[in-house]
Amino acid sequence: MKITGVELRRIAMPLVAPFRTSFGTEHSRDVLLVRVVTPEAEGWAECVAMSEPLYSPEYVDGAADVMRRFMVPALTALHHVDAYGVGQALEPLKGHRMAKAALETAVLDAQLRASGESFARFLGASRETVPCGVSVGIMNSIPELLDAVDGYVAEGYVRIKLKIEPGWDLEPVRAVRERFGDVLLQVDANAAYTLTDSAHLAGLDAFGLLLIEQPLADDDLVQHAELAKRLRTPVCLDESIESAAHAAAAISLKACSVINIKPGRVGGYLEARRIHDLCRANGVAVWCGGMLETGIGRAANVALAALPGFTLPGDTSASRRYFARDVTPPFELRDGHLDVPAGPGIGVDPDPAVLDEVTTSVEWLAG
Repeated sequence: MKITGVELRRIAMPLVAPFRTSFGTEHSRDVLLVRVVTPEAEGWAECVAMSEPLYSPEYVDGAADVMRRFMVPALTALHHVDAYGVGQALEPLKGHRMAKAALETAVLDAQLRASGESFARFLGASRETVPCGVSVGIMNSIPELLDAVDGYVAEGYVRIKLKIEPGWDLEPVRAVRERFGDVLLQVDANAAYTLTDSAHLAGLDAFGLLLIEQPLADDDLVQHAELAKRLRTPVCLDESIESAAHAAAAISLKACSVINIKPGRVGGYLEARRIHDLCRANGVAVWCGGMLETGIGRAANVALAALPGFTLPGDTSASRRYFARDVTPPFELRDGHLDVPAGPGIGVDPDPAVLDEVTTSVEWLAG
């Protein structure tokens, strides 16, 4: 395919409720959408960078800038490009994995729409539905937390993830476990602890958690390996894993027994599949994390989560968990599961009327 142009579209998506983590509180999402145009088809993707560089060094303005100045010109200069060629063309550019992932995904969407193949089929999905978990942010009080979890359990979510941080960990987890019995439960620390907290974190072992996600700094696999020895609760890595090479190192060091695969964080769905294949070969469980995506990003995530190695429920929640109105037809929870889109490409299309309402800027980059 020859890329004839790329559209960078910024949209403002209010969240139905503030979402608080140790990174801060989000009230709305400043989302960068990417539309790649070719003679054969158009492709859509969502850049998952946050407004500020809190989760990773990337942020929305920076992602748009690096696409505009370096990445899009590198791709439009090519006479032919497919999804695999995107990675090769952008490899000389250091970092910026979320920006690279968005462009690769948009090209892949266009490529698959042109051939009539779905994301799920291309990636190697083995299921038509995926079990869904929900991520619950840090609340102002335990009663507020219990009310929130009660609502999600009533909706049918099969797994609950609690954000934790120093001062908000053992007691909230204890309260949820006592109230909701044997619900699948895990926690996410977003690197809020150090190895000196290991004795305190061992207190979580009593609650039968699926895992503790990213307890320590993202650049310290060695201390994660030491912590894993001290806990019965399985250690899961998120921010530490930016590539299949990082995953291989973590597995070799025994720094984790579970990995959260976020396609944007690792540079795209092709690298996400490589990590899935590596983990599956080494008996390491994986699940698909989320970054408060709209339906555009959620569609591709659901397809990825249908691969056979994704043995734990992911953060692929229903659309209404985050947005009163999505930019695509909403993903609806059914018996705790979401349907995997079966149409060509990501299998969903943005609603032009909704896009117009939420768009804050549009930039066309001609080939």
